[in-house]
Amino acid sequence: MNTLSSQPYKGARDYYPEGKRVQNYIFSVWHKVSKSFGYEEYGAPTLEPIEVYAAKSGQELVNEQTYTFTDRGGRQVAIRPEMTPSISRMVAAHRQELAYPARLYSIANFMRYERPQRGREREFWQLNVDIFGSDGVGAEAEVIILSDSIMREFGAKSSDYVIKINNRKLINFMMAQYLGLDAPQAQLMVKLFDRKDKISDKDFVDQATEIFGDWAEIGLKKVEALLGAKTMADLPAEIRDSSSVREVQELFTLLERAGIKNLTFDITLMRGLDYYTGMVFEVYDTHPENNRSLFGGGRYDGLVSAFGVEPISAVGVAPGGTTMENFLSVHELLPKLLSTTDVYVATLGDTAKEATKLAHELRSKGINVELDLSDRKLDKQLKNVLKKAIPYMIFVGEDEVKAGKYALKDVINSKDFKLDFAGIVDQILG
Repeated sequence: MNTLSSQPYKGARDYYPEGKRVQNYIFSVWHKVSKSFGYEEYGAPTLEPIEVYAAKSGQELVNEQTYTFTDRGGRQVAIRPEMTPSISRMVAAHRQELAYPARLYSIANFMRYERPQRGREREFWQLNVDIFGSDGVGAEAEVIILSDSIMREFGAKSSDYVIKINNRKLINFMMAQYLGLDAPQAQLMVKLFDRKDKISDKDFVDQATEIFGDWAEIGLKKVEALLGAKTMADLPAEIRDSSSVREVQELFTLLERAGIKNLTFDITLMRGLDYYTGMVFEVYDTHPENNRSLFGGGRYDGLVSAFGVEPISAVGVAPGGTTMENFLSVHELLPKLLSTTDVYVATLGDTAKEATKLAHELRSKGINVELDLSDRKLDKQLKNVLKKAIPYMIFVGEDEVKAGKYALKDVINSKDFKLDFAGIVDQILG
């Protein structure tokens, strides 16, 4: 019989307690900040009909990255590669019952068949924050302020990251009116702009030349003018005076009033998914060892109507767990995370009955207790406590039982106490 591999599925990750503590810390910040802005948690199925994604997410996601199969009922289904189509479906189904603006969030896992690399896994966890039924640019401002608040809650400084902003309406105007591209050419050019930082300048020019065809010489000069625009004021006049640029300027004003200064206008920011209709943004790490996009979002006003109901405007953002962990690691922002077990009770001699009673009483006070009844030597039990990162240890011997006072060791700070039950509870719970 072949020996089974102990490794997880390629691109997926095992979370042992120390890794799970980090993940739960990240999740706790996501929960806290989302709730502080009035967003309420929801859940959605892991499986969806494949057409939910085929309708709006884009063919690359559906054809190349989605895990699909035919279920026993003959239905084509997919393991969710993202949450936006699912929450849009849910809003469409309960559009009459929801109060608008509807502020909703979830933390869930997803699967995409991608090449695993740093910050990108096939199974990944993500926060999804969405506001439905708010048409003005104030909705984008709120979601970006919320994103900035997440970064600040983790202890990040404004110099640690930059928020890049663009507008899909501006992109569409730029492609059709300024560059003179038809719909298929425009779609190819958007994908090319989206990949600009991942390919060489020569490859970019070669592919752009192919898209323009006979108009390549004129087109490339116009593209050069676009790429040279570091601010909205640098844009060519034909674009600078468009309503979509004024919309971006309004958003910048709202964000700067909220105290967010680490903003930049990025004409190459596209956000690859097809359903974005307006403002798009990304939070970008400035650390040289992790100089990459952390997460992003934008406006997607047309997705709810794909489910056969009247359109409902929407703006969302989706930070990922692994990219967030990498950010915290390179910026040295991860706190020292101890075990969720508060205290380890070690027995000395024939005191199992008394130790069990003490553990029960401590648990009744809300203290998490691991009770050792193995009769192992004390040094081995202490090594066990250190390995598990449990902050306290209690020794229950016959003398302690008689006296009603126990030796309590603060493992982290190397301090020892002799305390009765009430004293132990006060010390552990602070």
